[in-house]
Amino acid sequence: MALGSSARTAWQVSPATANLVRPSLTPRPLTLPTGTRSVTIDLSRTAMIVVDMQNDFCHPDGWLAHIGVDITPARRPIGPLQRLLPALRQAGIPVIWVNWGTRPDRLNLSPALLHVYNPSGRGVGLGDEMPGTGARVLQLGSWSAAVVEDLTIDPSDIQVAKHRMSGFPDTPLDSILRNLGVTTLLFGGVNLDQCVMCTLQDANFLGYDCLLVEDCAATTSPDYCHAATVYNVNQCFGFVVGSEALLQGL
Repeated sequence: MALGSSARTAWQVSPATANLVRPSLTPRPLTLPTGTRSVTIDLSRTAMIVVDMQNDFCHPDGWLAHIGVDITPARRPIGPLQRLLPALRQAGIPVIWVNWGTRPDRLNLSPALLHVYNPSGRGVGLGDEMPGTGARVLQLGSWSAAVVEDLTIDPSDIQVAKHRMSGFPDTPLDSILRNLGVTTLLFGGVNLDQCVMCTLQDANFLGYDCLLVEDCAATTSPDYCHAATVYNVNQCFGFVVGSEALLQGL
């Protein structure tokens, strides 16, 4: 019988034997135009990472809007993601939502991290109660931390809670990807220059091949932050592609 959480990496075992040879995955090459060159990926070993498309970042009643941030840019990836994600699922590519989801007691949040979002100690930061709604900022299981209602989480999708800008430290994301046999990651979400970039960087450091899907990512930071992030991805961490090229290829 197969033993493993994913058929892609399962052992075959019996009372007398254990076969550690993983199944062979038939390559499904897809060649894409990127910002620097033509790149071919293997769809059999690819997953889509969607970062922080949550109410607190993308909804008019969320945290960022409450503290005076114009969330219009944070909503721009919604349309491209609405078109791309169903096509990826249809092609058998895992969709993984990596979202803020902090503990109610905040015991996994350091003072340095809390300071980023509440530097005076008198504002509304991570885990604090929002005036009016009473929702706790980015708390796991809350409306604040839920994926914005414009995007649908499919039962086949995978969800990972994080509690810092990168989705890898102190989360099961790396283990999940390795059990899925994934080596190539597509990235979208918000904020491009913060949580998306930090997660993409860490993925690169761990040996994953990284492609930023530019129109599926955005930031509420100034435009030069978007430009610098795209430059750095192209220069150091991977490649930049558009969702239309993916859709046409799929």
